[in-house]
Parts: sequence; structure tokens; C-alpha cells
Amino acid sequence: MTQAFVVDRVHVRAPGKINVFFAVGDVDGDGYHEVASAYQAVSAYEDVWATSSDEFTIAVTGTVDIAGVPLDDRNLALRAARLLAEEIGWDGGVHLDVRKAVPVAGGMGGGSADAAAALVACDALWGAGLSTAELHRLAARLGADVPFALLGGTAVGTGRGDELSPALARGRFEWVLVTSHEGMSTPSVYAELDRYRAERSPDIAPLLRRPLVFPPVLQALRQGDPHLLASASRNDLEIAAVRLRPDLDDILALGSAEGALTGLVSGSGPTIAFLVEDEDAAMELQVTLSAAGHSTLRVHGPVPGARIVPD
Repeated sequence: MTQAFVVDRVHVRAPGKINVFFAVGDVDGDGYHEVASAYQAVSAYEDVWATSSDEFTIAVTGTVDIAGVPLDDRNLALRAARLLAEEIGWDGGVHLDVRKAVPVAGGMGGGSADAAAALVACDALWGAGLSTAELHRLAARLGADVPFALLGGTAVGTGRGDELSPALARGRFEWVLVTSHEGMSTPSVYAELDRYRAERSPDIAPLLRRPLVFPPVLQALRQGDPHLLASASRNDLEIAAVRLRPDLDDILALGSAEGALTGLVSGSGPTIAFLVEDEDAAMELQVTLSAAGHSTLRVHGPVPGARIVPD
């Protein structure tokens, strides 16, 4: 495709996510795990502006610590732009301005949201007109969480997490997040889970072959019932994250003692998500956790996936 920009600049916003349920199966021959997840997109957003350029460049700012965010081809948003250019035969480039509000390496899919936003923004900037299915296919090549950042809302993910089925969720779920200044490596957390399971394999190995999202989770989402969701939520990676970061267990205990319906590590951590009954309870818990010295964020879900925002 020859270089003829349709517009000069496109702004796209994409949400972070919480895994309200995350079951992890055995490691396969490629080193990956089959998973079953219930994702919920929440109101912590990444903003990406794509601007006409002859080269591929990126700049990153944010309200969260961005010290560890790469500015080269290790950056998932830049890789997304290059992938789309290759797909459509685009012979130009793009400059991406990324403003981050999702904790970096926090288990909330911030980098995946950037990639999803970059796909949508470049598709519009370059007039590619790819279908939702085509964008989803490209997103799946970038990482397991990128397709959900495109979709948003609430969804069940299977396989490696990128085989998505939208799930009905009524009402609004309120969450209080405790963020951390120190991120966690997703591969390290999975490796720790494998070590933990190897230690206990006689007890748990028969349960890990093909993970599924528990029906009570889907029922709770359909009913918009935070109490039912609290009783059904689970994250298999939590035990591994806590083994690597024992301080997370203290935060989980504090939130539960202060009125949260449940608390769980989000994804591979270290962000902790506390589900509460309503907005008033969210504000009260946020004040309490902040007073205890923790960095907090109050969000709600579900919210839409990557969308163009008029500037």
C-alpha cells in the first residue's frame, strides 16, 4: 500500500483488565500453559495517539511509573504497528504517543492495551479498514491478552487466553486496586507455579488437564451479583505470586479484614484487586488502604474495549 495518510492523527483509548477467574493447566511441550479465564475490562485506561510519520517511533508518558517501558521494538505497541504495516503492505511508518495509567508489569494487561490501541489507531490512520476478525487475528499474534483489550467488556478466554467468547455481565462491579512500584515477570510467576505444583503433584496433577471457568462465575456475572462473584473468584497464579512476594499476602489479609468481599492477585501480579459491594464501600476501602501506606486506584467494570476517541 502506498503512503497516503487518511488523517494526520488518531487517538485510541483501551482498558486494563482484571482476571476475575484464572485457572491454569499443565505446561505443554512449547512451554505454554492452557488457561481458562474470565476477563473484565476496567476503567483504568491507556491512551495512544498515532501520528503520520515516515518512521516507526514511540514516546511514553503516564501517571504510573514508566521506568521499565521500552522505547524500541520490544515495546508491544510499536510491534503492533509494524505488524499491521506488514499485513497491509504499508511502506511508511507512524509515531505513537502513549499515555499510561495502567500499572506497568502489574498483571492488568497495560502493554496489551497499548498494542490493541495501536492496532485500532494505525488501522484508522492508514485507512486499512480491517475487519474486527482480522484485527483479532493480528492481536493474537502479539500476546494472549491483546485480543481481549480489543474486545473489552467481559469475556471467557481459553486456550492460551486468546480464544475469546463474550460473557454477559449485568450492572457494574466496583473494585479497589492496590498497585506496586515493583512489577513482576509473568514468565517468572508461571515458573514458580510449575515449581509449586511439582512439589505437590500427587495431590493436584489430575485436576490440571483442561481448565474451565466455573459456572458460578458466569452466573454471578450474569446476575451482577458481587457477593456470588466473590465466592467464585479464583486465580491459580496467586499462590506463585505470593511465594515470590510474601508482602502481597499481608495486603490481601488487610483488605479482607477491612470489608472487601474478596481480594485476589490480578493476573500474574503484583496488583491486587479487591471486589466490594458498591461505590460507597469502594471509597471507604480506598481511604483505609491509602492510610495504611498503599498506592490505590478505584475502578469499575465492565467497560468497552479499544475505541477511537475524538480529540
